[in-house]
Amino acid sequence: IQGVGGCINPYPGGCFIAALDAKTGREVWRFNTIARPGQPGGDTWNGAPVDERFGGSVWLSGSYDPDLDLLYFGIGQTYKTATLIHGKTIADRAAGLYTDSTVALKPDTGSLAWHYQHLPGDVWDLDWGYERTLATIRHDGKDRRIVTSAGKLGIFDALDARTGDYLYSIDVGLQNLVQAIDPKTGAKTLNPAAMPEVGVDKYICPSIFGARSWPATSYNARSGVMFVPLNETCMNWSWQPGGVFDVFPRPVASGKDGLVGRTQAIDLKTGRTLWTVRERAGHVSALLATAGGLVFEGTKDRWFRARDDRNGKILWQVRLDASPAAFPITYEAGGEQYVAVTTGGGNPLEQNIGFLTSEISSPTSGGGTTLWVFKLSGSASKH
Repeated sequence: IQGVGGCINPYPGGCFIAALDAKTGREVWRFNTIARPGQPGGDTWNGAPVDERFGGSVWLSGSYDPDLDLLYFGIGQTYKTATLIHGKTIADRAAGLYTDSTVALKPDTGSLAWHYQHLPGDVWDLDWGYERTLATIRHDGKDRRIVTSAGKLGIFDALDARTGDYLYSIDVGLQNLVQAIDPKTGAKTLNPAAMPEVGVDKYICPSIFGARSWPATSYNARSGVMFVPLNETCMNWSWQPGGVFDVFPRPVASGKDGLVGRTQAIDLKTGRTLWTVRERAGHVSALLATAGGLVFEGTKDRWFRARDDRNGKILWQVRLDASPAAFPITYEAGGEQYVAVTTGGGNPLEQNIGFLTSEISSPTSGGGTTLWVFKLSGSASKH
């Protein structure tokens, strides 16, 4: 079951999620991430025909809950924002389903069980397209199965995994677009100063590279703590209708103290931040939490580290040949635990935030990719 990303010209009608038969390659079902006219959600596009609806990218793999037998995918934003604004006041944007949404699908048929739109009418390219984390937590006096994710804004919305009902939100504190969140519905009140005006610059945090981005969070089910890789960025953003891409973001540093990368530990049961680590180099790797109390991370300055998941203290680190802009993994072989990560390939986030720390360079290993493997041995790691 695979999602598709991109879907701007010449791909009208938006992206989709498809299920393929592993034996024959035959397409079993397809779910369109841009709602069609006459279908549920199809009336949220200002009456635009299908060939004027774009986007709805699926950037990362979905999640599956075997007990509920549901798939969860995150859907990105549109690319041609005038479709959502045309014919209405700027403040009354069309929602544009299923952009910036979590969709829960039935895996046998691809039919929609429920959806929740985190940011209706997103015209700032601050999509909610990243991984969905499944967890069981104690909420309002009872155990709840939840699915949670944050978009680029760094706001985590927790939903009931069975029904899609809104439960609560956690804001990591790196955005200025959302002023308030309704505690019952999760509806977000936006800053009026951020509303699009043709040719007028708006200062918006974060930038299109996000506080959150492709590098995945990691969740420790034993402690109920989520570990989040973040970058502190903002942008000067303007709207110029008429082009294929009609918004023009120009990312800048957040303007605080020159620190860009950030790791944050959040207790999903309480929403409380347990610790935060900030550093100059941008965060370019996914996080990897282990049951043994370690959190592995990588930054653009080529450091790969293990932190104590209780307080963020560095327990071990090594300088690699290039930036570990990848998704580290852990596995067991022969009774030993290993951690592996690749370097040298880079990713769009690493390339795009590089100008924020121009003094930090990351070679690409002569154009090749290197696989680094470490064995965990007591309190130390061996290469």
